[in-house]
Amino acid sequence: MDLGSAQRAILQLLGTVAPADRSALLQWMRTTRDFDEFTHDNTDIMLKNIADDLRNCLPLETMLSSEHLALQKIQQQAEPTVHVDAFLYDEDFIDSLCEEGKMSRNYCMACGSHQTAPLGFISHSFSIVELKFIYHHVLPDLSGKVLVDVGSRLGTVLYGGYLYSSAVQLYGVELNGDFCQLQEMIIKKYQFNDRIKVLHADICTQGSLLQNADVIIMNNVFEYFLNETQQVTAWEYISHNIRRKGSLLVTVPSLEDSLSGLETNIDLSLWVEEVPLNYEVYPQKDIDREALEQIHLYKIL
Repeated sequence: MDLGSAQRAILQLLGTVAPADRSALLQWMRTTRDFDEFTHDNTDIMLKNIADDLRNCLPLETMLSSEHLALQKIQQQAEPTVHVDAFLYDEDFIDSLCEEGKMSRNYCMACGSHQTAPLGFISHSFSIVELKFIYHHVLPDLSGKVLVDVGSRLGTVLYGGYLYSSAVQLYGVELNGDFCQLQEMIIKKYQFNDRIKVLHADICTQGSLLQNADVIIMNNVFEYFLNETQQVTAWEYISHNIRRKGSLLVTVPSLEDSLSGLETNIDLSLWVEEVPLNYEVYPQKDIDREALEQIHLYKIL
């Protein structure tokens, strides 16, 4: 059936629906994810392929033995917490792992009893849905713009930016050499090197890069990887160098949450203005609304 015939068939079908139900049907057609298997474009397929490649290179918890401080901080959480990378493992994938006994969503509160409670999950990567939200609904058109991802880790922000935006250059700054190698592997395989560059460096040595960036993205970037003194130093360096008026800063969590408990000299009211976001763009019930609401956008004053 060609496009014209399909359109006529759909309109004919809609004409047979009871008028009282037609509005509800149209609303369902706009919001359902039942059509996902028909609408996944090459971009989504490529990102899923990248996730497959990365899963084959990493342990299930997606943490490396070189991440000593991060592992320690996860173990010190008030409730038992595990790292589950949102880019590599979506909800359906986690369900399948639970069914296979390779992962659990709960922990036993008293050994040998039937008392269980939900495990806490934390991710240092954006899911594909979150990447789409950022590039399609949070940020403006990035044609001719330079984006910097602070703590690029697996490179998901960079791959999403390459596929979902027209940014002229995407820089990832990553301190962990193992993750830099993984990113370089993906960049080479998928031929992203014309617009993506990964720097194996401490962000506190990249003042010029930050000063000239149009967009800076920071996802859970310091809290789990630096001690408090190092976090203060890093945030003050960031606030000192991201000063170009009108440039944009995307953070998870909010700047207020990131800086609470740290003794810094940063006055947010003199540095940034938060830009309200519409978190209703994905009305589907199976979208993680709480994860989207952790994403914040700021304009530099």
